[in-house]
Amino acid sequence: MALVAATELDPGLCPLCQNTNRCAIEVEKASGEMQPPCWCTPLTFDAELLARVPPQSRNLACICQRCARF
Repeated sequence: MALVAATELDPGLCPLCQNTNRCAIEVEKASGEMQPPCWCTPLTFDAELLARVPPQSRNLACICQRCARF
């Protein structure tokens, strides 16, 4: 697995599948428009799922809804 430099990391992409994560915080940063609370706000991500996130992406990119369901 190739390592991604922090400067190359896109916080709008899921670190597990590289599809858009639809993170409300990132949408707000990109658009400048206030967003409602993010879809993930009411969720609790289990340790097993979080452990799958590559170390260089941890706390820098959100997991998408699809990956959060598995």
